[in-house]
Amino acid sequence: MSGDILIRADGLSVGFQIGKGMFNKQILKAVDGVTVEIEKGSFFGLVGESGSGKTTLGRALLKAVPITGGHARYDDGEVQYDLAELGGTELKDYRKRAQLIFQDPYAALSPRMTVRDIIAEPLEVMGLTSSRAETDEKVREIAAKCRLNLEHLRRFPHAFSGGQRQRISIARALVSDPKFVVADESVAALDVSIQADVLNLLKELQRDLGLTFMFISHDLSVVAHTCDHVAVMYLGRLVETAPTRTLFNAPKHPYTKALFSAIPSLDPDDRGKTQKLEGEIPSPTNQPSGCKFHTRCPHAVDRCKVEEPSLQHAEAEGHEVACHRWQELFEPA
Repeated sequence: MSGDILIRADGLSVGFQIGKGMFNKQILKAVDGVTVEIEKGSFFGLVGESGSGKTTLGRALLKAVPITGGHARYDDGEVQYDLAELGGTELKDYRKRAQLIFQDPYAALSPRMTVRDIIAEPLEVMGLTSSRAETDEKVREIAAKCRLNLEHLRRFPHAFSGGQRQRISIARALVSDPKFVVADESVAALDVSIQADVLNLLKELQRDLGLTFMFISHDLSVVAHTCDHVAVMYLGRLVETAPTRTLFNAPKHPYTKALFSAIPSLDPDDRGKTQKLEGEIPSPTNQPSGCKFHTRCPHAVDRCKVEEPSLQHAEAEGHEVACHRWQELFEPA
């Protein structure tokens, strides 16, 4: 990737202690040694199966869960923060600069608050405005950018559809003028036609406000339409990362190939060409040795069972893959 880097993670890990008692304690490795760079102004996609650690990685970069290993650095040109050590007044400032758009627009909004109060809440909690008039002005400004009108601000969430509720959630996340936004499955609960409208709105806001997005999704067709760069995650680790067009045209990792082959096709000639994933993703508390994917990979050899591959550069710029055999399996003869 080229250009200025907003978020840089190096060997980032997030672990949770589970179990009780002296002998029953276990560490669940939700994120395990992730190294990634997110460029300023980009739409960075993160994909993988449920349980792969996508949401935990996004929350770690928001400092919403503790970082237990490695480093992550935020640098927007005005301030620089080491996210692993962030706390106190610096953490309060980072909350203004990094925000989250939740997945479920029905559960994310308080039914007892008007839309105006929901959007205004971050301004009031963070002390970003000095008067109600100033707060109302900022609320109206961001509401208009999110395609909400003045009449909407006086209503309660129950009066809105799913797409309208998600626009309210987006307005609340952006009212503090953040630089970095994590959108966690933010269109998964919406109808397909509404998804397109919300995705186009996010792209428009990114362009107009100079935002940097981390877009977490399991829907590869949505990622292809929206993102500039995509990282593929499996069991807490990145297995492949590349510019979107490069990744979709020439995936190098068997897991990525399997995910892409599962995308429905209208071409009858494509039937029977899918690469099925056998079994389920292993438990994070009992991870396989070597390559984490070897228990489900049709190309695994003995080396894969004992030696964990690291991300290595492929031929295309910005394309990295963690697989021992990618060159012999997917490179043209």
